[in-house]
Amino acid sequence: MNQYQAFRVELADKVANVVINRPEKINAMNAAFWTEIIDIFKWIDETDDVRVVVLSGAGAHFSSGIDLQLLAQVGGELGKDVGRNAEKLRRKILSLQASFNAVDNCRKPVIAAIQGYCLGGAIDLISACDMRYSTSDAQFSIKEIDMGMAADVGTLQRLPRIIGDGMMRELAFTGRTINGEEARSIGLVNRSYADQQALQDGVQDLARQIAEKSPLAIRGTKEMIRYMRDHRVDDGLEYIATWNAAMLQAADLRVAVTAHMTKQKPDFAD
Repeated sequence: MNQYQAFRVELADKVANVVINRPEKINAMNAAFWTEIIDIFKWIDETDDVRVVVLSGAGAHFSSGIDLQLLAQVGGELGKDVGRNAEKLRRKILSLQASFNAVDNCRKPVIAAIQGYCLGGAIDLISACDMRYSTSDAQFSIKEIDMGMAADVGTLQRLPRIIGDGMMRELAFTGRTINGEEARSIGLVNRSYADQQALQDGVQDLARQIAEKSPLAIRGTKEMIRYMRDHRVDDGLEYIATWNAAMLQAADLRVAVTAHMTKQKPDFAD
C-alpha cells in the first residue's frame, strides 16, 4: 500500500481505516489531501478484500476543512483577466468536487467517525459518506458563509437529503455551530458517543458487522440507494429487478440460507 502525506490507511478484518493524518494542522485539507483521497478510494474500490471503510481524523479533531494556504495559493495564481480567472477557478472547483465524488461513488459502505471540529469542507466530506457517527461534543459548522462564499464541494447538494432542506438552509445561511447531540437529533449523525474511544469502538463494531455480510448484497443495496436519489420509485423497482436477476444466482444466497437454517455464521467469499 502506498505511503500518503495527508492520510494513514490500514486494512484489518476486511475494514479499511482511512485516517486524515495531519493532527498538527487540525487535519486541514491541503493539496495532497485532495489528490490522495481519489487514489485511496480507487484502491478501495478495486480491492476485493476491502468490504467497509471507516473514515476518521487523527488526534483531537476530525478536520477543520480546507487548508487556508491552499486557498491563498489558488488566489495567487489569478491574473487580471476576469474570464480566464473564472475558467481557472471553475476547473479547480470541479477538481475538488471530484475528490468527494470518489467517496460518494465508492461501491463499499463508508462510515465517518467524527470528533472535535468538523468544519467547512469537512461537512462536504461527511455528506458524501453513507453513515456518520460522532462524539457528543463534536462541533459541526458550514463555515463557508463566514468566509464570504457558498459551499461548493457537495454540502448544499447532498446535505438536504440527509437532514432536510429547511435545516440545511438554516445551517448554511447562519454558519452556526452544532454539537454532536444536536447533529444526532437532526439526523446528521446516526448516533453520538460519550468520548472518542467509545466512538471508535462503536464504529469498528458496526464496520465488522457489515463486513460479515455478503459483499454482493451490500454492493447491490448501496447501488439501489444511490440510484433512488435521482429516480422515481418505478424506475428503482425496474432497476432492482434487473440487478437481482443476475445477483440472485450468486453463491452468496445459498450460503446465507444454509447458515440461517443451520444456525451457523456465514462465510462469504470476497
